Amino acid sequence: MKCFVTGASGFIGSNLVQELLARGHHVKALLRPGADERGLQGLKYERVTGDILDRKLLVREMDGTDWCFHTAASYHLWLRNYAPMYETNVEGTRNVLEAAGKVGCRKIVYTSTVGCIGLPQPNDGKIIPATETEKITPDQMGSDYQRSKFRAEGVAMNLFHKTGLPVIIVNPAAVIGPGDAKPTPTGQLILDFLNRRVPAYLDTGWNWVHVHDVVAGHILAAEKGRFGERYILGHRDGNWTLQHTLAVLAKITGLPAPKTKMPHWLAERFAEFGEGVAFFTGQPPRVALAGVRLARHKMWYNPGKAIRELGLPQTPPEQAFADAVAWYRANGFVKLK
Repeated sequence: MKCFVTGASGFIGSNLVQELLARGHHVKALLRPGADERGLQGLKYERVTGDILDRKLLVREMDGTDWCFHTAASYHLWLRNYAPMYETNVEGTRNVLEAAGKVGCRKIVYTSTVGCIGLPQPNDGKIIPATETEKITPDQMGSDYQRSKFRAEGVAMNLFHKTGLPVIIVNPAAVIGPGDAKPTPTGQLILDFLNRRVPAYLDTGWNWVHVHDVVAGHILAAEKGRFGERYILGHRDGNWTLQHTLAVLAKITGLPAPKTKMPHWLAERFAEFGEGVAFFTGQPPRVALAGVRLARHKMWYNPGKAIRELGLPQTPPEQAFADAVAWYRANGFVKLK
């Protein structure tokens, strides 16, 4: 297949380009000027330099494309000005999807996030991992990133319903593994642990998934996914508390896990102070307030639909963490021995 990938230098995007090429597909990769191309070194792909806000470029370069994978996004939990993030995530998505429809793309896979799915609900004291049917409420969206991606999902679904656009939405959970060069907020947790910058833990949790499973899920969505459907790309055994996550990292690395549990109210005060300083310095705070507020909930999800319908691989989360640790160490991200 002739594939067009936006966000090709990103964590998911670069791994996706690698996997598409390994499976024999032709890849045209959209890269912004000055993009970090470490994850694409040595790969034989067709490069396009440009931006998803350039409608004419998208139509011109997508012509003849069979599958379009829109992974590009602005992923930040803190910014001085969030307007560019909304422009990229919402209007950029509209541009990519409309261009793909205009040139007759057969399959369009849009990369969303589990942050657009409603939070897990308690039942008799137990937390039931959420499925794609759980609707998110405005009060559950604690970050501008979530809100921008939720609006982008709305754009995708409106285009599907109104024009029959062949779009399939994938909602990755907390993605980890090799190649997270920026890094993402989830990757930053691993880096902070490796660099001894996690003095305490919060009562929170995520669904962890290997980036290799996530990119396989993208390709499987193009092969088998139903138009207008959402698929959680996660791990059925990946719903871990932060305390358990740090214990696994300790086992992998030999480093000690923090034993102190920090109350959420104290973490929020710390984040508020950090953001106050960041507003004046322009440097991102060490801990974003949006992230701390989201941490009041255990973001646990059920990827059963993607496993049943797509055959989503299920690499053990322990392996995902081990691969991420090895990649960070091999690429000079760890400052302490």
